[in-house]
Amino acid sequence: MNPTQITPAHSPATERVWLLAAVAVVPILAAASLFVGVSNVSIETLLSDDTSARAAQVLMISRVPRTLALILAGAGIAVSGTIMQMLARNRFVEPSTAGTVESASLGILAVMLLAPDLPVFARMIVAALFAFLGTALFLAILRQIPLRSVLVVPLVGIMLGGVISAVTTFFAYRHDMMQSLGAWTMGDFSGVLQGRYELLWISFALTLVAYVAAGRFTVAGMGEAFATNVGLNYRRIVALGLVIVSMVTATVVATVGMVPFLGLIVPNVVSLAMGDNLRRTLPWIAIVGAGFVLACDIVGRVVLYPYEVPIGAVTGIIGSALFLHLLLRKNARVG
Repeated sequence: MNPTQITPAHSPATERVWLLAAVAVVPILAAASLFVGVSNVSIETLLSDDTSARAAQVLMISRVPRTLALILAGAGIAVSGTIMQMLARNRFVEPSTAGTVESASLGILAVMLLAPDLPVFARMIVAALFAFLGTALFLAILRQIPLRSVLVVPLVGIMLGGVISAVTTFFAYRHDMMQSLGAWTMGDFSGVLQGRYELLWISFALTLVAYVAAGRFTVAGMGEAFATNVGLNYRRIVALGLVIVSMVTATVVATVGMVPFLGLIVPNVVSLAMGDNLRRTLPWIAIVGAGFVLACDIVGRVVLYPYEVPIGAVTGIIGSALFLHLLLRKNARVG
């Protein structure tokens, strides 16, 4: 990422039109999410005297919390992926390709094995600590690689995540917790109910913090030397970025599991259209991230109706294809 890439690709008027279109699409997808599912919830059932009570109950206990969880998780992961790419100065890095998600899963497993009676919030804090350490280890390894190429960076993250995942799988197998491990590593919103998703509001608060510090992250993305020369405390902004990424990842993994490639696809698509100035692009990234997760979840609910395909599988298929496209396309902007 260099200073020349922060130049906007479109005029402010064009950006406002696209932003308004994106803002309009997300509520439409959110409304569709409220009425798609096995239980019959529709305007008709909500207004009928015979079915209104049950439909309203399903709507308030399941559909509304699920839709809010999708929006919060999508926006949070997309913003976290952007921050990761700024800190690593590589467009192919995100929490699921940097060992962050795997570290959070290891933290949750450690809590389940060593202190299963801890409250959910404490589990999330432990998972965030593991995610922070895993991400810091990834960045420390990158600093030891001279002349690192664009493709080596995500490969290092994937290998690190593979090692951490192997350790997690070993202990899960030894303690007969493979089924629980599978639930954490496969994103799925079908179990989201009222009272079981509120942790995700933490990721929303951290997304706002990221927007406040967006200008500093943009400068940090130009390198430590440049950031230091303009008076930015580089280490402090990196630490803030690590905290945001680890906390958001931990809340999402602890609540709904892993949603792969989201933090890679959305920032790249928005950056191609608008450049790398986070002050301008971060609201877009949050909105597009929420819309992408809503769309993938709706696809997962209707493609094998009345059964559901976990959103982790849907985003994994779409994300891996787009990931390869970004890797192989000509004139790719990579760092």
